[in-house]
Amino acid sequence: MMATHDVLYRIVLAVNYFSLFYVITVSTIYLIQLISASVGLRRYVRSLRYIDYRRFLDSEHMVPISLLVPAYNESATIVDSVRNLISLDFPEYEVIVINDGSKDDTLQLLIDAYELLPFHQPYKKQLQTEEIVEIYRSAVDEKLIVLNKKNGGKADALNAGINVASYPVIVTIDADSILEKSSLIKIIYSFVSDPTCIAVGGIVRIGSGCEIIDGQMKTVGLSKNPVVALQTTEYLRAFLTGRIGFDVMGMLLIISGAFGAFNKAAVIEAGGYTRNCVGEDMELVVKLHQLMHDKKRKYSVRFLPDPICWTQPPEHMRDLKKQRKRWHIGLIDTLLRHKKMLFNPKYGRIGMICLPYYWIFELAGPLIETFGYVFIPISFLLGVVNVWFMLSFFLVAVLYGTILSVGALLLEENTFKKYPDIKQLLQLFFYSFVDNFGYRQLNTVFRVEATFGFKKNKHRWGELKRKSFSGNESKPEVKKS
Repeated sequence: MMATHDVLYRIVLAVNYFSLFYVITVSTIYLIQLISASVGLRRYVRSLRYIDYRRFLDSEHMVPISLLVPAYNESATIVDSVRNLISLDFPEYEVIVINDGSKDDTLQLLIDAYELLPFHQPYKKQLQTEEIVEIYRSAVDEKLIVLNKKNGGKADALNAGINVASYPVIVTIDADSILEKSSLIKIIYSFVSDPTCIAVGGIVRIGSGCEIIDGQMKTVGLSKNPVVALQTTEYLRAFLTGRIGFDVMGMLLIISGAFGAFNKAAVIEAGGYTRNCVGEDMELVVKLHQLMHDKKRKYSVRFLPDPICWTQPPEHMRDLKKQRKRWHIGLIDTLLRHKKMLFNPKYGRIGMICLPYYWIFELAGPLIETFGYVFIPISFLLGVVNVWFMLSFFLVAVLYGTILSVGALLLEENTFKKYPDIKQLLQLFFYSFVDNFGYRQLNTVFRVEATFGFKKNKHRWGELKRKSFSGNESKPEVKKS
């Protein structure tokens, strides 16, 4: 009979080999995503040569848009954000700001800046929401509508905006973000060129460090804050590899709540945003996939790397921790809500490939990776594995991460060239290397904490400290006409 010591030794050794195999597997998958993204991005850039957006603007096929801006305590950015949204290049659209029971002067700033007047607007309450107390229209710009409602959370606010929206396509954008002037033209093109399209996500980039004047992007820059700079490379990696990679494979599950466009009728049919859900953006996309498969309809969900939204990220580690924990809790919540789709052939690639990926690598990944970081060094000290095994684990974890970060940056520079300044580019390459030596691991720990604290979570707005787009923490100057 095998001694107990030998049994334990073999178990510990097997666990170590499993951890190494897991890290190699997930890193290889990310590398495949990078390769797929490079192919998809090249294909997309090539297609741009044949699209005349100006002629498209004047065509009879143009689809009007309802822009939805949920806002809760957004006094630092709301005026500049609205100023940006009402000046976009698009022939017919409305901007609906939903003040979700803010405790600061978000509403008053809008009233003063845009001469808001109470307006009786009938609407059909197709989605259940908290009460809309008042509807305002602007006396200086007819596109602007402001809803003042009782607090119900971000999903509830978006549903209220959908109820009031007049147009067939809704675009959601966060109140701390701005769009480039042509972003609406570019994102709506997918709905016109492909009648089966029900959702499109645009790319979200870090706006901190950029020069933004009167709500318009003037000069792209890089923040001197290392926490923000690290997020800049992280966002490039997430969007230019992850999102494009999944788009190429027809398995896109996430459209960022910061900038996404949806077929309003499909959203309403799916039941709108789930009100008691933290990750309302991902959950809606999964619901749309489920609806389309249940109804056996042909459809597409797309990601475009060209329509750009500039957003403000957390500037302090404590705020970053809150945000990333909230994101991971949203992931867990969504996966649990739609567990019946897992390995269900009825849902095609979404059920058989995409959702298993999220369960195995995005949900379980942080736990297994953290376990490896702790367990393998202990195993080395106990003599279970040698130094080469331990170094192999850390080399794979760090090397693959570096390749992905640098690869995403090269994709960016080879296509859109948003960072032409050589100094900024070198800084981004530097952060692409260093984010694998502590920053990424720290985010992994945040996600582990979120996993264990999932049941304690309560649905709430993710409140972060905001700055005005000029970089000051004070409120923006209100300009009255």
